[in-house]
Amino acid sequence: MENTVQVGQRFPLTIKRLDINGRGIGYYKRKITFVTGALPQEVVVAEVTAVHDRYLEATTHRIKQASPDRVTPSEPLFGQIGGVELNHLAYPAQLNFKRDVVAQSLAKFKPSGWQHYDLRPTIGAAHPLHYRNKAQFPVRLIDGHVRAGLYAPNSHRLVPLTTFATQRPLTMQVITALCGMLEDLQVPIYDEAHHSGIVKTLVVRESVATGEVQVTFVTNSAKLPHHLQLLERIAKELPMVVSVSQNLNPGTTSLIWGAKTTLLAGQPYITERLLGRDFAVSPQAFLQLNPEQTEILYQEALKALALTPHATLVDAYAGIGTIGLSLANQAKTVRGMEIIPEAVTAANYNAKQNGITNAHYEVGTAESLFPQWLAQGFKPDALIVDPPRAGLEPAFIQALLKAAPKQFVYISCNPSTLARDLIALTKRYQVDYIQSVDMFPQTARCEAVVKFTRR
Repeated sequence: MENTVQVGQRFPLTIKRLDINGRGIGYYKRKITFVTGALPQEVVVAEVTAVHDRYLEATTHRIKQASPDRVTPSEPLFGQIGGVELNHLAYPAQLNFKRDVVAQSLAKFKPSGWQHYDLRPTIGAAHPLHYRNKAQFPVRLIDGHVRAGLYAPNSHRLVPLTTFATQRPLTMQVITALCGMLEDLQVPIYDEAHHSGIVKTLVVRESVATGEVQVTFVTNSAKLPHHLQLLERIAKELPMVVSVSQNLNPGTTSLIWGAKTTLLAGQPYITERLLGRDFAVSPQAFLQLNPEQTEILYQEALKALALTPHATLVDAYAGIGTIGLSLANQAKTVRGMEIIPEAVTAANYNAKQNGITNAHYEVGTAESLFPQWLAQGFKPDALIVDPPRAGLEPAFIQALLKAAPKQFVYISCNPSTLARDLIALTKRYQVDYIQSVDMFPQTARCEAVVKFTRR
C-alpha cells in the first residue's frame, strides 16, 4: 500500500481540541492523530511516534502557529515527565478543558437527557502550583548517587527531581534529604534489572494544617540495613517528620504498596484538618492530595446533598471518613464502608476524636455491604459516593436503585466511568447539575460533583 504512514514521519497538522488525557487531536488524511504537547487552534509539525490501525500517535516537533492560550511551562522538565501535562496551557483554559472533558464523556456514553445537563464552569484553585501534599517517588542509584523522581513517560528511566511544579516544597525537601541519608549510610537501593537491593520507593506525606510529615520506606525485603542510624538522622535533621514506617513489597509487581506496614518510629498517624475537623491519616489511607481544593469539593457536595435534619446517611467508598464525618452534625446517623481495614479503623478513630457519636464505619466493599444492610431492613434517606477511578460496581448500582434514597450525590474522579454509571442511574434519578472542581491543576484529571433528584 502506498501512502502508509511511518514512525518518524513529519507533517503539518491543525489541532481541533484536546482529548481526555490532554493531548491535541488533529486529522491526518482523515485519520485521528493524538499529538502530545499540542493545543487547540494550533498548527504544528507533528512527528509520528506510533502507527495503529485506526489512529496515529505523535509528538510536537515544531509549533508553526501557537494558541493564544499557550504559556511557558513553570516546570523545567515539562515534556520529559508526566504529571504536568497541561503546564503549557493558561489556567483559565485548563478550567474550560475540564468542563469539556465531562461533556466529551457524556457525548460518548449518552446517558438519558445528557444534551440538557447543566454543566457548571469548573471551580479553579487559588494556588494552581505546589499543592500536592504527598510524594510517592521511586528511588534508584544513578551514577553512584541515590536519586528519587518520576519515570519518563512509557519507560522505567528515572528522571531525578528535587523540586516539582505541583509538589509542596516541604515534601520535596524531605525526599531530597532522605536520599542523602540513604547514600551516606550506603543502604542498598533497589535495582530493577537485577531485582536486588532494598529501598524501592519513598512516600512522604505532609499535613498542611499541622506541618507534620509522614515517611514510609517501601522495601523489597523485611530487613532495612542501618535503620537505627537512619532513624537517628531523621530525628535530628528532619524534626518535622513525626511518623516513620516501612512497607514490605517484595517481588516485581507494578503496585507501589505491599500488604504489611510496620511503624519504625514516632506516631502511627499524622493529623490533617478539613472543614474544621481533625483526621488521623495512616500511611496507606487514601486522602485527597490537595487539601485546599478538597474543602471546596466537599462544600460543593454538602450543598448538592442538601441534607434534611434527622436524615440517615450512607457514606460509600469512605476512605478515612472525611466526607461522612464532615456531614455527621447535619445527619441523624452516618454509616460508611471502605475496603482497607486500616482506613476503617482510622475513620472510627476520627469520629471519636472529633466527638462524633452518630457515625459508624465497617470493612467491606460497597457492593457487598450495602445490599446486606438493605436486606436487614436498613433504609437510608441520603447517599454520597466517592468511588475510585473505576467508578461504581454494577451490584452496588442495583442496590442503590432499589433503595432509591431521596438525596443522592456522586463525587467522581473519572468523567468516563461517571458517564458510564449515569446510564443506569438516570433510570431512577435525573441529573440536576454537574459541578466540576479542579483538584489537580496542571494535569488532565478532573473531579466532579453530581446532584440528583429522584424521579
